[in-house]
Amino acid sequence: MKELFSVETKSDKETMAVAEKLAHTVGKGVVFTLHGDLGAGKTHFVKGFAKGIGSGQTVTSPTFTLLNVYEGGKCPIYHFDMYRLGSKEEAEELGFNEYFDLKNLDGIVLVEWPEQVEGLITCPHIEIKIEKIDDNRRKIIVGSN
Repeated sequence: MKELFSVETKSDKETMAVAEKLAHTVGKGVVFTLHGDLGAGKTHFVKGFAKGIGSGQTVTSPTFTLLNVYEGGKCPIYHFDMYRLGSKEEAEELGFNEYFDLKNLDGIVLVEWPEQVEGLITCPHIEIKIEKIDDNRRKIIVGSN
């Protein structure tokens, strides 16, 4: 990963604000991978991102549904949580590989736990690493692959 920038936040609200600002800089056809331990703030990041896109929908973790779609903004957001998947092949069986065809992507994709489906995301994408410093502080590292 080539680091583009990093920032430290002191609360969930600040983490969401970073994501909201980042959302203002992109349009459809962009894929983000979100890396971080449980409780690092990946879903809070998506909440801020959805607000930045202009979606008024409530963002929740798609841990059990695997995919949530948020509309109402400048383009749809496809929010994946791959935590419960065991392989790239399992994701492909569910048709998820279609969301990584940038030529046909009509929205923005954010993927939590992409390491669970190693090899599925081969398109150019932006990596977001969220490191938990303590209960409130996070270091957010944004890079490209």
